[in-house]
Amino acid sequence: MVVINKHLITHQFPEKKANVLGGGIVLPQCPLRTDSPRARSWGMEGQRGFHDVLSNERPSGYMREHNQLSGWSSDENDWNEKLYPVWKRGDSRWKSSWKGGRVQAVLTSDSPALVGSTITFAVNLVFPRCQKEDASGNIVYEKNCRNDTGASPDLYVYNWTAGTEDSDWGNDTSEGHHNVFPDGKPFPRPWKKNFVYVFHTLGQYFQKLGQCSVTISINTANVSLGPQIMEVTVYRRHRRAYVPIAKVKDVYVVTDQIPVFVTMSQKNNRNSSDETFLRDLPITFSVLIHDPSHFLNESAIYYKWNFGDNTGLFVSNNHTLNHTYVLNGTFSLNLTVQAEVPGPCPLPSPRPPKTTPPLVTAGDSTLELREIPDESCHITRYGYFKATITIVEGILEVNIIQVTDVPMPRPQPDNSLVDFVVTCHGSIPTEVCTIISDPSCQITQNPVCDPVAMELGDTCLLTVRRAFSGSGTYCMNLTLGNDASLALTSTLVSINSRDPASLLRTANGILVSLGCLAILVTVIAFLMYKKHKEYKPIENSPGIVIRGKGLNVFLNHAKTLFFPGNQEKDPLLKNQPGIL
Repeated sequence: MVVINKHLITHQFPEKKANVLGGGIVLPQCPLRTDSPRARSWGMEGQRGFHDVLSNERPSGYMREHNQLSGWSSDENDWNEKLYPVWKRGDSRWKSSWKGGRVQAVLTSDSPALVGSTITFAVNLVFPRCQKEDASGNIVYEKNCRNDTGASPDLYVYNWTAGTEDSDWGNDTSEGHHNVFPDGKPFPRPWKKNFVYVFHTLGQYFQKLGQCSVTISINTANVSLGPQIMEVTVYRRHRRAYVPIAKVKDVYVVTDQIPVFVTMSQKNNRNSSDETFLRDLPITFSVLIHDPSHFLNESAIYYKWNFGDNTGLFVSNNHTLNHTYVLNGTFSLNLTVQAEVPGPCPLPSPRPPKTTPPLVTAGDSTLELREIPDESCHITRYGYFKATITIVEGILEVNIIQVTDVPMPRPQPDNSLVDFVVTCHGSIPTEVCTIISDPSCQITQNPVCDPVAMELGDTCLLTVRRAFSGSGTYCMNLTLGNDASLALTSTLVSINSRDPASLLRTANGILVSLGCLAILVTVIAFLMYKKHKEYKPIENSPGIVIRGKGLNVFLNHAKTLFFPGNQEKDPLLKNQPGIL
């Protein structure tokens, strides 16, 4: 059975609080030393076992239902309750197990795990307020931090490095009987750690020294499919014994189906999380296989898509695929992920023994045929994803086709009004938003949104008027939107200064230039006339007309240079749209 929530598909399992961790960690091999004198001394009548201490939620013989986990031990072994005391839930001693409050243990895993892969568990200790672990592993008070009792005058909560908690702690040559785990196995060297973690699952346990956080990994090849429980008990060092400080459990899942996540995204789609998308625009489907231990790295993976719009079956070895729906409606999307996982080849079936031994003559040899297994053996695993998506019409494209300055009255010389003529394709927008920012389009100055109240009919054409304060270059982001879509376009706008003093200086400069030009033209005309007057008659003649035309052309060029203007007689848009 599968459950779809948004773009995630997994098996239906109990609710989990686990976060995804990366990679796996190789466990140390710690076989049980049954020949240890201490181990034998604890095997007395009435001695508690690990299953009595760590869990009472399973029937007897639970481990026999599961195969042995590598490096783990049976919880039928004895527990040294004298060295590691056992407190039931609600025991008053829990309240004083840690200075300044209670310690919480947070257990997470990278579940779900595909059977045969590695699953990693992590335990993190959360100390009371104003306490933390330093680089040496000691627990210290944070500087300038006040808890319920105020700032502590002490530096250390627990100082194991200096040996104040245990005279033998930190002495690597010490062979004290207290430097052992609950089952009597000695601590591995170097063992200068402050906490003892005991993991328990599937009727088996694993012990590990650590500081405020530890991780372990197990291979799931021998783990039964379905949800399982991992329990962790944490002890801290206290003189020549250990004090329980926290217990935590969490559910993890082992499955024979590939955990598959799918994300769907589309340009101009206003809200992809509602699984409503736009017609005539490609949707990007991206598949993520949950495989934190990289179990499928050497596998050949195929993605088989059926988009439910009668376009057929698409098979790809790429985890990303684009698809465009050309009709409105509701469609059922199906994805099957197939992985060819390399695995051990089965042993050849034994051949029946021969009843009569072969006769061997001189010079003959007997060849015994054997089955040679195929080296390309593999196991096929599948993962599935299903979703129902809705396709609607939306705004496909938006463009700014004209930018025009709007004359401003004299009382507001510092502001500039600009009209943006906008057109779009697809459905009609219901709102228009603009964001004016710096030229890099990073620092927003003036976001404005307005409803499109006018009746646009079947043509998406409107004018958006916006004010700019001061001269300079601006980045103008313009967005048209409706319930399903949001289309964006951008442009750079250059605003000239409207300062009266600047305008006066510009006008004076133009007048002075025109005056100098008039004087220059007069002098040149006089010299030309004086040079050629003896060859030309005084009355009107074609020559004078030609010189007059040349002068007119020269003056027209000068006018065009100093008085540029819009000479366009056919504007781009004859029908002016409404202004927003």
